[in-house]
Amino acid sequence: MLNLLKSSLKNSLITLLLVAVFIGISTTGWTSSSIAALPAGNAITDGKALLRYALPIENEPVRKLQKSLEDIATQLRANRRWRAIKNDLKTASRVLSKPEKILASVPQENQQQASVWINELQTGVEKLQEVAKTKDKDDTWIERAKLLDLVSKLEESMVTAFPYEVPAEYSNLPQLKGRATVEVKTTKGDVEVVLDGYSAPVTAGNFVDLVQRGFYDGLEFLRAEDFYVLQAGDPPGKDVGFIDPKTGEYRAIPMEVLVEGDKEPMYGITLEEAGLYTEMPVLPFSAYGAVAMARPETEVNGGSSQFFFFLFEPELTPAGRNLLDGRYSVFGYVTEGKEILEKIKQGDKIESAKVTQGIENLVEPSNA
Repeated sequence: MLNLLKSSLKNSLITLLLVAVFIGISTTGWTSSSIAALPAGNAITDGKALLRYALPIENEPVRKLQKSLEDIATQLRANRRWRAIKNDLKTASRVLSKPEKILASVPQENQQQASVWINELQTGVEKLQEVAKTKDKDDTWIERAKLLDLVSKLEESMVTAFPYEVPAEYSNLPQLKGRATVEVKTTKGDVEVVLDGYSAPVTAGNFVDLVQRGFYDGLEFLRAEDFYVLQAGDPPGKDVGFIDPKTGEYRAIPMEVLVEGDKEPMYGITLEEAGLYTEMPVLPFSAYGAVAMARPETEVNGGSSQFFFFLFEPELTPAGRNLLDGRYSVFGYVTEGKEILEKIKQGDKIESAKVTQGIENLVEPSNA
C-alpha cells in the first residue's frame, strides 16, 4: 500500500508537469474552452484567501470588500498598478461606509465586536490610501495583509452553525465542524496550518484527532522533493496508516471534496470518476502549501494518516486546470512558515503537532 501511496502522487504529478511544460497547460478534455482560455493568474494562489472564500457565508458587501483588498495583490504583481489600487481602495471605502449592510449577516451576540473590526477596517483603509500615494510596495503589502486579517475575523463572525449534515455512514469517524489551527514543529522550523472543516469535515477531523493523540510526534518525512511534495504520517512498523486501538482496524478515510456551488461535499468518488471535469473544488491545489490526504492509487477511500504538503508553484498548477484538483482531498493550507517547507528534507522529523485554536470544533465519533 505504501508503494501505491507514493506512485499515485508521482504518476499524477509527472503527468501534470508534462501537460504544463510541453503543451502549455492545455486542458482539452478537462475543461471547457472558455475556462482553458483564462490566464493562470486568475487562479487564487494564496491559502489565506482560499480559506476566506471557503467560509459558508452569503454577505455580498463583505465579499466585495474582500475582493477589492485581494485584488491589490494582483495589481502589485502587475508592475505596481497604483491607479487600479486606488480604485480598489475606493471600493473598499464605499463598502465600509455602510456598515449596517455588513452587520446584517452578523449574529446579535457578535455585532459589538464586528463593529469594532469595521471601525478598524475604516481606519486601516484610510491609512493604506495614504501609503499607496507614496507608491511604497512593501508597506502596501503589509497594510493590506492587516486589513485582510480583519476581514477574515469579520467573515468568520458571520458563520452561525455548521451548514450541513455529514452522512451518517461516517459517524464512526472524527469530524471537524468548523476551523482549527495546528502548529507543526519540525526539525527545520515551525509551520502553521489552518484546517477547513466546513469543506472537508471528515478529512480535517481525522487529522485533528491524530494530532490530539500525538500520532505525528516524532514521525519522519518519508518523501521530500523540491517543487513536488512533502509527505509524512507513516507510522513505524508494517502499518501504513492509523490502527484504531479500540477496534484494532485500519481507519480508512473516504475521498471528500466540496464542489463550488454545492451545499455539501461529495464522498467516495473523485470528480474525474463523477464526470465533473469542469467543476472547481472549494479547496483547490492552486496555493503553495495546500495540505491533502495521501491515499493508494486504486483505493479512493483508502487514506488514513499519511498526508502531504503540495509544493508546486501556483503558476504550474492553476486552479481547475491541473490533474490533482478533485482527485485528492485538500483539507487546509499552510498560513505561516511556508519558507520552512522549502528547507525540509527526507528524514527530517515532525517534532510535535498541536492544535492551537478550534479544538472545540472537533466532534468525536458517536460510538467513541
